[in-house]
Amino acid sequence: MRFVLTLPFSFSSCAAEMMEKSRCTQQLAFNLLFGLWFTCCLAQTTPSNTATPAPSPSPSPQSQNERLKVRLAGYPRKHNEGRVELFYKGEWGTICDDDFSISNANVLCRQLGFVSATGWTHSAKYGKGQGKIWLDNVLCNGGEKSIDSCKSRGWGNSDCTHDEDAGVVCKDERIPGFVDSNVQMLNSTIEVRLRPVVAMAKKRLPITEGVVEVKHKDGWAQICDLGWTIKNTRVVCGMLGFPHEKKVNKNFYKLYLERQKSYFHVHSVACTGTEVHLAACPLEFSKRNATSSCEGGMAAVVSCMPGPQFMQNSGLKKKLKTSVKLKGGARLGEGRVEVLKDNEWGTVCDDRWSLQSASVVCRELGFGSAKEALTGARMGQGMGPIYMNEVKCLGQEKSIWNCPFKNITSEDCQHMEDAAVRCSVPYMGLESLIRIVGGRSNYEGRVEVQVGSKWGTVCSTGWTTKEAMVVCRQLGLGYSMHAINETWYWDSSNVTEMIMSGVKCTGNEMSLSQCQHHKTVSCQKSAAKFAAGVICSDTASDLILNAPLVQQTVYIEDRPLHMLYCAAEEDCLSKSAAKANWPYGHRRLLRFSSQIHNIGRADFKPKAGRHSWVWHACHGHYHSMDIFTHYDLLNANGSKVAEGHKASFCLEDTDCQEGVSKRYECANFGDQGITVGCWDLYRHDIDCQWIDITDVKPGNYILQIVINPNHEVAESDFTNNAMKCNCKYDGHRIWLHNCHVGDAFSEEAERRFEKYPGQLNNQVS
Repeated sequence: MRFVLTLPFSFSSCAAEMMEKSRCTQQLAFNLLFGLWFTCCLAQTTPSNTATPAPSPSPSPQSQNERLKVRLAGYPRKHNEGRVELFYKGEWGTICDDDFSISNANVLCRQLGFVSATGWTHSAKYGKGQGKIWLDNVLCNGGEKSIDSCKSRGWGNSDCTHDEDAGVVCKDERIPGFVDSNVQMLNSTIEVRLRPVVAMAKKRLPITEGVVEVKHKDGWAQICDLGWTIKNTRVVCGMLGFPHEKKVNKNFYKLYLERQKSYFHVHSVACTGTEVHLAACPLEFSKRNATSSCEGGMAAVVSCMPGPQFMQNSGLKKKLKTSVKLKGGARLGEGRVEVLKDNEWGTVCDDRWSLQSASVVCRELGFGSAKEALTGARMGQGMGPIYMNEVKCLGQEKSIWNCPFKNITSEDCQHMEDAAVRCSVPYMGLESLIRIVGGRSNYEGRVEVQVGSKWGTVCSTGWTTKEAMVVCRQLGLGYSMHAINETWYWDSSNVTEMIMSGVKCTGNEMSLSQCQHHKTVSCQKSAAKFAAGVICSDTASDLILNAPLVQQTVYIEDRPLHMLYCAAEEDCLSKSAAKANWPYGHRRLLRFSSQIHNIGRADFKPKAGRHSWVWHACHGHYHSMDIFTHYDLLNANGSKVAEGHKASFCLEDTDCQEGVSKRYECANFGDQGITVGCWDLYRHDIDCQWIDITDVKPGNYILQIVINPNHEVAESDFTNNAMKCNCKYDGHRIWLHNCHVGDAFSEEAERRFEKYPGQLNNQVS
């Protein structure tokens, strides 16, 4: 098992010294650097306490700029402002405010993924930094791609103190498609693994026990266990993806290790137990060229307890009951943090959000310590209440609710400040059992799986978004944008035989092998061109209905038939309407407004291209999806009692949150979709925005609305697509109460709400 965090590329120490000593201009040093840095670094040996990765042979200027790490720090601040810190030569440092300008701030904000800067600060407004002051007298013209392309006195050459640390305030609008994030993240070159000594343990993943080894030069070295404590073990287990540590039988390992020759690279470790990585602990390294020794001790050994979903014995696996969950993450162990209070889920504000607080969340969920603490709703925005602000965990707490925090006031936070995490997860080797081939890039292709020693394709019969989601997750490629049922247009020169069929997933599995599938292959269309395929993406949309608005706007209307010809043509009335005495009489309609928000990280767009949209002259619009929403009235046993399906008359941005611009408008045959941060409003007085309840008898019912019911368009979260309300109808009036999105309540509260699961297929019983 290995845990790897790579350092961003930095200029070699010799090149930096050459620049400082020569005092030549930045441009000359930059030009000389490419010609000399590799030769120089080969000739010079620099003592180091940690194993450092070999530099690339000939990096381009562009790759250097992309790899320079920038972050915002300090307090008090929001996610889009703070003290500027740069990661150079393995160390975080600051920028002096001498000659600082808005042009400098614009360059830095773009490096952080924001569109521009709105201002900058001087005199350590966000607090004084620590360590080096890396740059001074920085002069940018504003168009540079990276701050190290601007003129300055050179790296580490400054006459400032930390009282002069510069800061920036960025416009709170992200650059579309920007991948790197403004995160709190520990950077380290130390790679750590557990080496099991029992033959059986080597074959089973995850590896939970073994000798602790650190990468050193071209091999692996041990840690002397003199003074080793359970706190050190906790840190090692956390960084390898395990929430808890166990005591280990040292006598068993002592017999084995006495017969082995060990090289001790680390002689002393003194963790407090709250660190998220071994590199954050005080370490004492062996002296250069010293003989290996650990007199009176042996190599450190640890044993870890995996979270429930990673346990090898399926009989021990149990559903984790916690008051915290992750939503909207593309990969295992990442997402927006949501916490449970009074049986309702809400989010956490990102003020003072730290790696320690994020680690408490990760461990509570059965993962290891946090790799990243993300701010600024980087995993999408929530919709419900915001419960916590300024969470200050120490790192040892059992739950985030045990940490000090402030309650939220309406002025404190908005959902654009929702906190998120990326947790350390155990290495399971699942990505090695599946591959996608034949596509034009790494994110698309024909699905091939390994069964035993044989590789083969998957039958595409019944292949849906849910199965494709599992494939993309297993490969670490995020979400599935499309589940492909025909792959004839991809390269088929290396097509293998079909070895899996009948695959049916819930969508939450970690690997395709965990889904249901046929014991023996049975596929009607077994030709290579019908093999299953996927197109994956790092981001996806996420639609959610504004439940309170439905409850607030509901009413009954008796609408004359002569005003319903167009609606009848659109198939918006129940079947009994066809037998009515047109144009005399009326239909009783349950009407309400529905406001559908896109809280994901990609725009929601119809699956079909506009060339296949269907024009409806009656209402004067295109239908871009056959079924966009189901509107259903269910009785006590879950059967549907009223007709209520709805096509997407037109998908557009009715309105957006502050700072977000509309992109989609139906007028003048415009493009259709819902932008991230925007919503599509179907008002209660629009045709077909109803359920025809003419034939419904008085009683108690469930109103259920399901968005994107057939999962035609990929979303990061399908669990919030259904909304339900208690409904009371006395034959004259109607009342809705307890309207909520499907995953807004605790399981206990949901069971009290209804004794049956409802239905999602929209079929009349």
